[in-house]
Amino acid sequence: MVVGSVERIAPCSGRAVELDTGDELIVIDPMGQQVSDLTAFSLADTAEYLSSGRSIDYASKLWLSSGDLLYSNRSTPMFTILEDTCGRHDFTLTPCSKKMFEMLYGEEEGRPGCEGNLAAALAPYGIGIDRIPVAFNIFMHVAFDEAGVVSVLPPLSRAGDFVRLRAEMPMVVAMTACSAGQSNNFSYKPIDFRVERRSAAVA
Repeated sequence: MVVGSVERIAPCSGRAVELDTGDELIVIDPMGQQVSDLTAFSLADTAEYLSSGRSIDYASKLWLSSGDLLYSNRSTPMFTILEDTCGRHDFTLTPCSKKMFEMLYGEEEGRPGCEGNLAAALAPYGIGIDRIPVAFNIFMHVAFDEAGVVSVLPPLSRAGDFVRLRAEMPMVVAMTACSAGQSNNFSYKPIDFRVERRSAAVA
């Protein structure tokens, strides 16, 4: 592996990066209690994307962590979670959006949110806002009570916690530093990431 430098996603923004098969992506919470929405699309055909429903279905559990696979909508493995120092993430709630900020928080001019930031990062690949699916919400702490009521609680991640993902196909990955206050305990912080390239090491 050739280890890349740590890059930073500014608060309330997003980035995209291309991965090849075998590359590893490390998503880091540098300050603690900050969520990163992550989605991915196959570079061979962007109609294939990271699927919450398929991943939860095949894992038979809601909370995915070390050793679990994340699947595409075509039931193809996209990521293997190699290492996870936090252990609690969400794969059920959709990315925050301009409309959500208007409807839930009463903002007259809602911010783009993770939906808009993911779409902006993916625009060079021809992926528009209507194609942003449910994201893998890294470090997001979602709970459900006996009646099925959903609560978004402060993340359990501490400063330096990370998730290491291995790409199982060539893809473009988009990530955010989440803009929703409930998701980051109302303290908007950055997200760091690093890519370790397999291809550069064996070339």
